[in-house]
Amino acid sequence: MNGAPFAFSGLERIFHERGRLAVCSCLIANPQGLRFTELQDACGLTDGNLNRHLHALAEVGVVSSERVRGLGRPATIVRITESGRTRFLAYVDELEAVVRGVHTQAAMRATSPLAAPS
Repeated sequence: MNGAPFAFSGLERIFHERGRLAVCSCLIANPQGLRFTELQDACGLTDGNLNRHLHALAEVGVVSSERVRGLGRPATIVRITESGRTRFLAYVDELEAVVRGVHTQAAMRATSPLAAPS
């Protein structure tokens, strides 16, 4: 897609939503995984919202979850998968390239003699 420089084909739609961006960022920072409630608190999402995002991410293999039983109530532990980690970090790299490109273009336009307001 070299002819469409603003198509941003490297940005995966699955991550390009605030809630999913928060979930994946949080799980990258906590590779051992988090309890559902810890993830919910860290991302500021409701039960239903987090559940919906986790389902969408699990459907494409980005996250996994397991029920663990211990001394108290059972808990759901959510982890980012190895492929999810790779895909999300590639998404972040692409997003950083978009931001750098915008800043570069804005700086070039600001210094261009054609950039003067009419």
